[in-house]
Amino acid sequence: MKDLINQLLRGVVIGVANIIPGVSGGTMMVSMGIYDTLIHCITHLFKEFKKSILTLLPYAIGMLVGILALASVISWGLENYPLPTNTLFIGLILGGLSPLLKKIDKKKINAAAVIAFIVLFALIIWLGFQNKDSIQNADTIDMNIGQMLLLVVMGVIASGTMIIPGVSGSLVLMLLGYYKAVTGALKTVASGLVHFDFAALGQPLLMLIPFVVGIVLGIFGVAKAIEWLTNKYPTATYCGVLGLVVASPISLLIQTDMSGASFVIVLISIITFAAGFAGAFLLARGSKE
Repeated sequence: MKDLINQLLRGVVIGVANIIPGVSGGTMMVSMGIYDTLIHCITHLFKEFKKSILTLLPYAIGMLVGILALASVISWGLENYPLPTNTLFIGLILGGLSPLLKKIDKKKINAAAVIAFIVLFALIIWLGFQNKDSIQNADTIDMNIGQMLLLVVMGVIASGTMIIPGVSGSLVLMLLGYYKAVTGALKTVASGLVHFDFAALGQPLLMLIPFVVGIVLGIFGVAKAIEWLTNKYPTATYCGVLGLVVASPISLLIQTDMSGASFVIVLISIITFAAGFAGAFLLARGSKE
């Protein structure tokens, strides 16, 4: 039961991370020491069906709970208390670096590994400087066949960035102009389910179903590519992942509005950072990786 609760909580953290611009669900997987396990279960879903489903299901349920139940809470925190909210996630990211560092064979670090680290580190910093307030995001989308196919493509892109550490799927969706429409549809579905207003679910589900289809397709494709890279070029791949992960806190701080940060807010931010750091450490304990 303790392990099940731990898996559900990890899933909640991953789910919440995937809907926050600048935060990566893949980074949270790395920080909690479960990245390779989840990638293996995804890529071996049909070969090891029962084992993979039993492993993935608690995380999937936790992610769904995190997305539907906590999206509004986190959005409120980012809007009203951006620094403490972001330092919570920074703590979660940095608190789990140890398992990743252990995967890197220091003796095998070569030019390719260093280049992978630098290039992917720079990519995340560049994404951090993208001004999300100046990006045009429509609140709704007029649905048609072409738009549904495009949503499948958006799902593929989003899913890839969701499981690649350091790359924020939400930020990529924002850059592509689909963030508000997708998150708005999620909030409408969550509200409709809570209030049993099933009539309100029609339009949002019409948008979300092709998006989810794209997510499923993308997850399998990207997971296969990541597994191949970690098997073929483990040191360079993990150094690249390290670049993505350590750049994420910097990217988050770049995007954080600190104009109203007082002494009290800074103090609270230190506390939320410590809570996130401790949370990542505790959630990583007992991991098989």
